[in-house]
Amino acid sequence: MSENTQKERASGNGLSRAVIAEMLAKNFEKLPDLDQKLLKYGPMYLGGNGGLAGLISNSLYRRALNVTQAPIASSLPMAVLPFLTTAALYNAVVSAPLMSGDLNCPTCALIRGALVGVVGGGVYPILLALPVNVGLATRYNTTPLPEKGNLLRYWMDVSRPVLRKMRAVLLLQIFFGTYLGSKHFESYTKLAQITFGAGGEDIKD
Repeated sequence: MSENTQKERASGNGLSRAVIAEMLAKNFEKLPDLDQKLLKYGPMYLGGNGGLAGLISNSLYRRALNVTQAPIASSLPMAVLPFLTTAALYNAVVSAPLMSGDLNCPTCALIRGALVGVVGGGVYPILLALPVNVGLATRYNTTPLPEKGNLLRYWMDVSRPVLRKMRAVLLLQIFFGTYLGSKHFESYTKLAQITFGAGGEDIKD
């Protein structure tokens, strides 16, 4: 046995992180097609929901502030930015750790998926839509804005009905993020069993 192999097996599970990631990647094609597609495109589905949430929150703020100008200019970033942010965030905290063998806790995968769904695909679009539409309202004078001292209260008053209407969207994002995290962990478990056989459980510390 080589010195490198001995070093790899020195840890409790006997394999280094890099070796585990390489072994999982080599056996990825052995997964059923549905699991492969879910692991590859799942973050995009969640990101798509985030983009939809961005369009909804943008529409609600436009109505609240009586903004009718620049519909495409305001809608495009509200769809693209939440989509990219949510997909990248999910890849960073769920997909990548799973495929490197770093995330071996099913509950953790569910919680991470739910947090990505609600933060990246729910809260972020709402926070992004507010300054975009306040800027448009100021530029086109569509609604009277208060003086600087009362801006915070005004933004809160404008946002309160929007947040109420977005509640269902936030719950949907939590549900979908949790579901996606659960399905991804199931696919990862299958991949670990294919890769490590009966010893696949050894990496689940």
